[in-house]
Amino acid sequence: MRPPPYGPANPFGVRVERLDDSTRRTGLPGKGRGDVHMLVRLLRPGTVSRRARAVVREVLQAEGISGDGIADAETVVAELAANCERHARPPYEIRVFSLFGIPTWCELVDCSPDLGWIPAVLDLPRAHPPLDLFAENGRGLTLVRELSLGHCRAYPTTTFTTDAPAKAVAFALPTRSGARMTCPPLLRLGRRSARLRLEP
Repeated sequence: MRPPPYGPANPFGVRVERLDDSTRRTGLPGKGRGDVHMLVRLLRPGTVSRRARAVVREVLQAEGISGDGIADAETVVAELAANCERHARPPYEIRVFSLFGIPTWCELVDCSPDLGWIPAVLDLPRAHPPLDLFAENGRGLTLVRELSLGHCRAYPTTTFTTDAPAKAVAFALPTRSGARMTCPPLLRLGRRSARLRLEP
């Protein structure tokens, strides 16, 4: 089997395909089929924050999420994307997991696997006083924690296309029911039905 033009042969046996415009207009591919689906988009340096916001907006609008919920999710993903470009190495990926057709979890992935102090900031109780406003690091992650209602995590992972060691900083997406995920779906389940799109 010939490897796809945008990456190595997929070692997981996952069907990876480019999304066309019709798929993009109808929301997440595979909606309603199976348990876990994962939408993966590679984000090019220089456009990571803008494109990550667009992905989240597109997915949540297709799901009928309120404007306030979309705005909060866009703010969270923009902060995480900016952190990727500022502090980490490419490739950068955004991954949106859908459970039973409902987008529920979003990961920003970069190729700098060291988690550093990120989990400590995200795991603080929401009632914890905010970090020093003049501190160099941590303010954006505090905002992520607040806007995601504390449903955010950082953990080791691998990149989708190269399987290189990486980290994911992730958060639960708003849903129409108001329920939010408290932990990430298993990546290996999402890989079974992943769709990959290269950003222009």
